[in-house]
Amino acid sequence: MAAEGKLTAAGRTDIGRKRPHNEDSIEVITELGLMVLADGMGGYSAGEVASQIAVETVVQAVRNASALERGDRLLQEAIGKANRAILDKARENPEREGMGTTIVVCLFRKGRVTIAHVGDSRLYRLRRSKLQRLTTDHSLNQELLERGYYTRVEARQANNRHVITRALGINDYVEATIREEPVAEGDLFLLCSDGLTDMMDDHSIRYAMDKKDQDLDAMAVNLVRRANELGGRDNISVILTRADRVGVFPDTGSPLAGLRRGLKRLLGREKDRSGS
Repeated sequence: MAAEGKLTAAGRTDIGRKRPHNEDSIEVITELGLMVLADGMGGYSAGEVASQIAVETVVQAVRNASALERGDRLLQEAIGKANRAILDKARENPEREGMGTTIVVCLFRKGRVTIAHVGDSRLYRLRRSKLQRLTTDHSLNQELLERGYYTRVEARQANNRHVITRALGINDYVEATIREEPVAEGDLFLLCSDGLTDMMDDHSIRYAMDKKDQDLDAMAVNLVRRANELGGRDNISVILTRADRVGVFPDTGSPLAGLRRGLKRLLGREKDRSGS
């Protein structure tokens, strides 16, 4: 099941400077249009197990799905399967009880991207130098921010910023937040764990991404390096994905997009009148 269009992608995961091992997992499969990132939690390397199960389960679900099944229902079901698989694995080993993971997924198809996430791993989109966060953290910090208890500056400094309100492997049922967005040619997407966003604010992330002459591998390395320079308090994972092919992903935000569509319709009518 191939993804329409041409995607360029790069991923990198790093242990950081403070943690004894890496509990993040990532997967990039451009031919499926699929990018998955999970940030595990739990002792005795259980977080690493949980994140790996989550990623592998979602990948397998997408591989086995038909083209008609792709979309929000597929990702919701895939994340549900991952949640159950993590719970089953934890029951087999008491030392892994309570292990869990966040997850963020991108699935590209026909000029659109379906986004699913649970927890505080994030997805950003850079479009014509403007960075937009397309996910909202499932965290106590985010809830208090939305209710007006914190300013954005206070939220970044709060001691409870790592308390998440939703994760895989905690309850029998977990609901992913899912949305679909149009993809414009040249859009650059960033999936990342909180090991990046704890060290870099959105302005710094935008500055690191908005470099036209840098390939995605170098950009991923630079983001991880910068997060480590700022402290590297957690594992750091990033996936960068860019929509490249002209004429496949519609330039939905371009001022010329409407003009192009109008000309296309006009030329079509003229062709019909000529009888050709």
